Order: sequence, then structure tokens, then C-alpha cells
Amino acid sequence: MNEDDRVARLEMIVAEQERTIEDLSGQLAEQWVVVEKMRKKLDLLTERFLAVEERTGSDVPVTKPPHW
Repeated sequence: MNEDDRVARLEMIVAEQERTIEDLSGQLAEQWVVVEKMRKKLDLLTERFLAVEERTGSDVPVTKPPHW
């Protein structure tokens, strides 16, 4: 393998790695959007759950039974 072949092979490898990095970067960006949407939904659901829990909370304090 002469010097020109080695350089050409290395350039091909670098080009392939650049494409792979670009693809992975795009996928990561898409996943980040999904994660952010899920985080917002979780926050909203948590708020709703806490509001429902407040409204339905019992007025009777939790105490130990007499036999304790």
C-alpha cells in the first residue's frame, strides 16, 4: 500500500466518522426534544396530582389506634 492509498483510506474513514457523528448529533437533538416534552408533561401531571390530593385530603388527623 503506497502513501496515496493510505491517505485516501484515512480520508474515507474520517468522512465516514463525520457522517456518523452528524447522524448521532441529529438523533440526540430529536431525543432531547422528546425528553423536554415529557418533562413538561410530568411537571403538569405532578401539579394536577398535588392539587387533587389537596382537595381530597381527609380532615381527620392520622393517629395511632388506642391499642398501641
